[in-house]
Amino acid sequence: MLGRIFTEQFAFSSSDSVVVIGLGRFGGAVAQSLVHLGHDVMGIDRKEDLVQVWAERLTHAVQADSTNENVMLQLGVADFSHAIVAIGSDLAASLMTLMVLTELGVKDIWVKAMTPEHGQIAQRIGAHHVVYPEADMGARVAHLITGRMMDFIEFEDGFAIAKICAPPHTHHLTLAESHVRSQSGVTVVGVKRANEDFQHALPDTRIEPADLLIVSGPTRKIEQFASGELQRRS
Repeated sequence: MLGRIFTEQFAFSSSDSVVVIGLGRFGGAVAQSLVHLGHDVMGIDRKEDLVQVWAERLTHAVQADSTNENVMLQLGVADFSHAIVAIGSDLAASLMTLMVLTELGVKDIWVKAMTPEHGQIAQRIGAHHVVYPEADMGARVAHLITGRMMDFIEFEDGFAIAKICAPPHTHHLTLAESHVRSQSGVTVVGVKRANEDFQHALPDTRIEPADLLIVSGPTRKIEQFASGELQRRS
């Protein structure tokens, strides 16, 4: 799940190549998801057993020391469009690998960080993107566990997209009649009704009790909309 969620953030073309450094649970999941999306993926890890596990699943899998610039240069890492440092518990190895990638001029570097301090150092060294998979998953589950949301993706600026059950105050009304955007501060992007195709939402789209809504907007306002909190206040 973490790997799938992580790869949703990428916007690569099918021809883009990716090197994933660290083939543990997170790195392996990301690498496999990228392969399924059609990317050429090289996996690198110090541990021979992990490399053997992934050898048949990835385009290339190599046992190597990612902190050694000469080794990485010989492997052609500088020619990859994107690099993901998925090393988990070894902070020094993660940062030294990042330094090597920066020296090699890799144009798009993603780093898995375990702590805010790790992430801040990574950004100063040269990481273009820092992700906190455990923290992100924790926040995701917290939003889902209340039962208000069926799926949820939050972006860095507090903006989110969610799949929710249609709140009672929208039932049997068009979006124009329920004034969702003006009263709730969220936008209904689309509607999915049982046994029907997904439809993009329009002002005259009528919401039925069993509908699933795809909504976007500030995270807090989506939570309030999903729970009917704003409607109760009015």
